Amino acid sequence: MKGQSQLIRYADDFVIGFEYKEDAIKVLSELKERLAQFNLKLAEDKTKIIEFGRFAEENTKRRGGGKPETFDFLGITHYCGATRDGRFKLGVKTSKKSTKKSLKSMNEWLRKVRNLDKQKEIWKILKSKLTGHYQYYGISGNFESIKQFHCKTRQMAYKWLNRRSQKKSFNWERFSQYIERYPLPKPELKFQIYNTW
Repeated sequence: MKGQSQLIRYADDFVIGFEYKEDAIKVLSELKERLAQFNLKLAEDKTKIIEFGRFAEENTKRRGGGKPETFDFLGITHYCGATRDGRFKLGVKTSKKSTKKSLKSMNEWLRKVRNLDKQKEIWKILKSKLTGHYQYYGISGNFESIKQFHCKTRQMAYKWLNRRSQKKSFNWERFSQYIERYPLPKPELKFQIYNTW
């Protein structure tokens, strides 16, 4: 290759960074040929070549475009951002697809268990689910996404626990008191994958 490259892989998902676009085009072509020898192929909806990095925004604007493209990897959207003093920052946030899927799953679970007698057991599992979400998505730079997930989960819990019977179980004041007594795990970053928390 003409320049440097780096492969980041998890199972069969991967991202390859290239210094030069021509190297990216060459490797993509050869990779398709290589995989075809084993009756395999790349997922077309996940495969693309984009310009990304510290010069992407400047180059995109010079060509008359808008913001640089983003890419999703393992449920995380990566985008070109900037620090407060204007330096390049690799920004991350939970992808829209992953957020929608996680919220839908949480909502369906709360709906199913709302009529169970043991509310403390429901709360115990809910805390475990939130902790699991933070363990996966709590990477450096993604605090805002997991904070929003926490807030929306709390709203859904209030909604469904209020539908446990014909009679309302909670008003917001009583629910707030319950959460104060039995707090849900707060959003927390777990891994410093990138340079900033």
